[in-house]
Amino acid sequence: MTKPWNVGVVGYGFMGKAHSNAYRKVANFFPDLEHRPVLKALCARDADKAGQFASTWGFESVETDWRRLIERDDIDAIDICSPNDTHEELAVAAAKAGKMVLCEKPLARNVAEAERMTDAVEKAGVANMVWFNYRRVPAISLAKQVVDEGRIGRPFHYRATYLQDWTIAEDVPQGGATLWRLDVDVAGSGVTGDLLAHSIDTAMWLNGPITRVVADTETFVKERVHQETGKRQAVGIDDACQFLARFANGSMGTFESTRYARGRKNYNTFELNGADGSVHFDLEDPQYLDFFEHTRAGTGDKVEDHLTGWRRVHVTNFEHPYMDKWWVPGCTVGYEHTFVHALADFLRGVETGNAAQPDFRSALETQRVCDAIFASVESGGWVDTGVKS
Repeated sequence: MTKPWNVGVVGYGFMGKAHSNAYRKVANFFPDLEHRPVLKALCARDADKAGQFASTWGFESVETDWRRLIERDDIDAIDICSPNDTHEELAVAAAKAGKMVLCEKPLARNVAEAERMTDAVEKAGVANMVWFNYRRVPAISLAKQVVDEGRIGRPFHYRATYLQDWTIAEDVPQGGATLWRLDVDVAGSGVTGDLLAHSIDTAMWLNGPITRVVADTETFVKERVHQETGKRQAVGIDDACQFLARFANGSMGTFESTRYARGRKNYNTFELNGADGSVHFDLEDPQYLDFFEHTRAGTGDKVEDHLTGWRRVHVTNFEHPYMDKWWVPGCTVGYEHTFVHALADFLRGVETGNAAQPDFRSALETQRVCDAIFASVESGGWVDTGVKS
């Protein structure tokens, strides 16, 4: 028998939509879960827009003050889908009120904020998760399984790219409800926190802690009009970032991200090369995982015949991660399903006591790498991340 689990969502933007869809779908495709999400309240400052969104997605009520939302006795969990500068205040208050807390990535604008958020949820003992949803792409989850099975062997190289092109035009403004990601005071950083945080989280999930980095960033358009003031002002976020990394396991990493790669919309890739094999993934072709097997796991036998080469695995079979919940083999799932998977894992963690990852503590480690990137840019040299190895 299921029991209602009442959610209060803060924010109705892109992520508010993605999360709301997950709350509506998870019980249909994961019927064995004990909890059935109820969209109890949507919170946003614009009452009219919030009301329209709430009506579309089936929320029972609307709040325009997040404090009132958190104070409500009929709310079990707070889901933070609002801009980065709101994350700390919302998460700390929700934790103190005894609410479970789910937060969009990045966890915070900097390590100091992330530490206070982590301390708050751990002191309160409330379940928590950060929506690094790409872990729940079935092919990426399969890559994790391949690594855990020892099929890669000793890792040597990890390389990641995350490329977009939507801010190239110089007349794109910064700030406001739609372009807050270009406002450093709200976002905290540019591609590092918005895009590379995903790449870093995936890399450390697959290949272990990143211990040292050396980085370079660039802001190609130095000034933009701010939507809220109408004035031109300096752009404080990074348009592009590239960094080298060393992992605790001795392997080397290269990471690149930009919003100035013409023709790339959401080009997110990684490749991990080891002594016994390699894996490669491309988010623009997400139903596939590429795998090269050099040595058969557990045997030490070298794979050597006339068909040796990269293997493209179509990750849609029932034995693949999450796919037994969806369609027949050969039918693919997409971006929105990753949020359903993340939510299902979170609820399963609540029910079993085996907390879903990444929680705030794990996302704090990703934030440490992000902060180390900027420390390296400032110093011009290698910087220790402080991530525990």
